[in-house]
Amino acid sequence: MIRVLRVLLLVAVLTLAGAAPAAAHNVTAGADLRIAQTIAGAELTIVIKGTTRVPGPLRIGVIAFGPVTDLPVGLEVRSVADGRTVTGVARAARDPQYVQLKVDATGPHELTLRAGNEVAVLPFRVLVDRGSAGELLIYGGLLVAALLLVGGLLTGALARPGPAMLLAGGAAVGLTVAAMVVVFEPMLPAAPPDGAAPTVAATAGTTVGAAAGAQTGGRPFTQGRVATVPARPASGAEFTLRFDLIDGSTGRPVDDLVLHHEALAHVVVTSEDGRFFRHVHPLRTAPGRLEVRMRTDRPGRYLAYAELEREDSGGQLVTGSFNVGDPVASDTSVPSDAAETPVEAAAPLLRPAAPVAGRPTTIELGTSGTVRPWLGMTGHLIVRSQDGTFLGHIHEMGSPGPRLSFTFSFPSAGRYFAWAQYATTDRIVTMPFTVDVTASGSPS
Repeated sequence: MIRVLRVLLLVAVLTLAGAAPAAAHNVTAGADLRIAQTIAGAELTIVIKGTTRVPGPLRIGVIAFGPVTDLPVGLEVRSVADGRTVTGVARAARDPQYVQLKVDATGPHELTLRAGNEVAVLPFRVLVDRGSAGELLIYGGLLVAALLLVGGLLTGALARPGPAMLLAGGAAVGLTVAAMVVVFEPMLPAAPPDGAAPTVAATAGTTVGAAAGAQTGGRPFTQGRVATVPARPASGAEFTLRFDLIDGSTGRPVDDLVLHHEALAHVVVTSEDGRFFRHVHPLRTAPGRLEVRMRTDRPGRYLAYAELEREDSGGQLVTGSFNVGDPVASDTSVPSDAAETPVEAAAPLLRPAAPVAGRPTTIELGTSGTVRPWLGMTGHLIVRSQDGTFLGHIHEMGSPGPRLSFTFSFPSAGRYFAWAQYATTDRIVTMPFTVDVTASGSPS
């Protein structure tokens, strides 16, 4: 009898040690949310720390990438469900101090940012892990087993072996149930966390979620309109680059973008000749509208690309162009703009030295300073064909170090403009270069 009880106790200890339920949880619950924004002439990343309970604290910080001096960012968190708001002020910094606000409910919220004279409204969800039904079975089974074990020990001590064995058998059943749940629970689909968006099941031939344009098999790609305010900006003067996103099936604004590499959209602007380059992250100023303020250093034609991802639709590229006129004033110098990234000459190492269309090419570049992750990656490589019809964006996936390494397959022969980017402790470095690609079968 004592030997049986010792075995059961050992099983209980091992079960407790392996009963961590995290494998069945939705990984987004409790995770930090990071959103890049180009605002008030600065490149910032807003960090919303994951919360474990509601009502409870919500911590928000602002990380600065670039030379930002004491930039205050006003914060307002509003619950979409009941309209309750809480406010605070964060300071953009290399190592931010987090502002603690209180949220009273899970579900959809809006974070309003105010910096300089710009305003952005970012939708997000407060998610809290609700646990799983398996946890109740695990810990309930262990509790029942523990109580029965204690009862069995007491009954055995009173020299009543029959009831003691029954109690021990019940404890074994409880431990068996708990152990089986531990083994099989990771195979079951995870329950959605509190605050998650409702799941809409589409049936064949039926359109669902009409307000957002959701359709069976995924939502349609976005129709984008690119414009500037004013319509013809002057060289050296600040202007607003605007993207209006429209659902092709409903004609309504597209307001269901999901974060893609820590941004709602990655906007690349280049001059037609490739001498001007910006990689920025626009503000959501209204449903279906993204805007970013910028300035160019010369007149001419410019190409704009917005990389974005719509929920249940996948990634896509919205493109457009605009023209910049001559400077209005006689002073043609461009005012300083903290969002403009420093540019350094680059001497890339290419393998093979003469890239061939359709075949992988390794591109390596040296770095300077202490490299830190930006947009979740060590480095970025943006490639544009000379005629502007192609844009590619890939990442350095390794750890920060003295060199960046990218692998890219150029789609066709011709000349390409390329820009490698990485972040250091105090700036974002951009290294431009060109690559000439030969056709497959051409002599090297």
